[in-house]
Amino acid sequence: MRFTSLVVELIRARPLLVFWIVVLFQAAMWLLVPLLLYPAPPGDLATALAFGREYLVGTDLGPPLAFWLADIAYRAAGNHIFGVYLLSQLCFIVAFRVLFELARTIVGSQQAVLAVLLTVTVTAYGAPGLTFGPSVLALPLWSLLLLHGWRIVGQGRNAWFALSIEAGLLLLTTPAAAGLLLALTVFALATERGRNALGSVDPLFALLVIAVLALPYLIWLVRADALGAPPWPDIFELHLRLLRWSELLLALVFATAGLLLLVVLNSSFVNRKPEDAPVIVRPPVDPLAQTFVYAFALAPALGGSLVAALFGVDHVIGGAPIALSMSGLAVVLLSGDLIHLRRLRVLRVAWLAAVVAPALAVIATVIVQPWFANTEVATSIPASAIGTFFGENFERRTNRPLPAVAGDPLLAALVALGPSRPHLLLDASPERTPWITSAKFTELGGVVVWRASDTAGTPPEAIAKRFPGIVPEIPRTFGRLVNGRLPLLRIGWAIVRPKAL
Repeated sequence: MRFTSLVVELIRARPLLVFWIVVLFQAAMWLLVPLLLYPAPPGDLATALAFGREYLVGTDLGPPLAFWLADIAYRAAGNHIFGVYLLSQLCFIVAFRVLFELARTIVGSQQAVLAVLLTVTVTAYGAPGLTFGPSVLALPLWSLLLLHGWRIVGQGRNAWFALSIEAGLLLLTTPAAAGLLLALTVFALATERGRNALGSVDPLFALLVIAVLALPYLIWLVRADALGAPPWPDIFELHLRLLRWSELLLALVFATAGLLLLVVLNSSFVNRKPEDAPVIVRPPVDPLAQTFVYAFALAPALGGSLVAALFGVDHVIGGAPIALSMSGLAVVLLSGDLIHLRRLRVLRVAWLAAVVAPALAVIATVIVQPWFANTEVATSIPASAIGTFFGENFERRTNRPLPAVAGDPLLAALVALGPSRPHLLLDASPERTPWITSAKFTELGGVVVWRASDTAGTPPEAIAKRFPGIVPEIPRTFGRLVNGRLPLLRIGWAIVRPKAL
């Protein structure tokens, strides 16, 4: 009697159920990991929240929508970072659901699940997604644009209104939006069905909606004199920029290591022994659909990395999640109409390892690294204790909630997450925080923080010059989640009393 794996039968009979099991498992994992191991937000998330708290139309961080939503999520969770982590995972869930729907219209539900299974192994959807920002929010918007763009170009359906809303929101999310929308437009112009779709009146109304949504940010760009491209690199540096391009491409390939491993393990070159492997079948694929998938599997990755290398940006323009969003579907299309699932047990173990390995790497970094290296793990800093301590001390001394914080950018951003949500002043570059000036800081009062190098809490020379007359308090020490070989975190601080007191 022939037995078929339960996983295969579920993929064949209940593909949507398999999708939800996989995606919710990954989302739950990446909710638990930071909640258990991250006393402080990763990356620049604390700074992003400090910027989002001001609700400006634009800042030097880019379009405002991601930062506004981050602040809303933070407040909705009772000033707890859990709200932002949950928002990140909701973005990925929506993006994967939309990509599943797009894949279903092209290769059918069964192979669409395989595309999602491959895509979730990409490491760009793991720990990097915890730093909520433009690249994370842009992923579901870009996925929706691809879905509705295909419905317009490939299926002749009217999805212009949805596409216009998504395009406008994408322009309010990431500076890469213009390039992504240009890629969609070029694809439409390059195909007969696309030109037919653009020949109607609907695109004009879509442009009007996009312009209305993006107009506030465009006005800010004009007023800030931020329009225009950065200077081109010197011709003698081009070889260095091209070398950087290859490094960015290698980083993208490395992010898909789990996906590539699964492809190799399932290939006929590795499995030379004949076996009666279960088969996942798909209906005939529209040739234009294949071109569409390959184009948007390659264009964001190649174009985003090239532009980043030319203009000296340290990451792929648009973010790795967008650059690799179509990778799973592209591999499924390349695999042919019949996909044989060889050595299912090995594939299951390899897939689970590829999904869980990034989380295990995060755990190892947080717990093991402090014992073997002298470098600090930024997420091990006790952000809540820091914000509460300085906020309560200021309020106890002045009988007022802490209105502002300055000094060391990282520590100040963590204090800005405290209960009173004080304004953040980046005193070394005050033009970046236009909502509060040094004069306003002196008037309102606040706390200045820095990393103390001695027990007296002597402020660094640069901070002492920017805040003359401050009287340092006794430094406060904090323990990290895991101190290891590192000394306790010693923070020097001083209170600037309000002028009215």
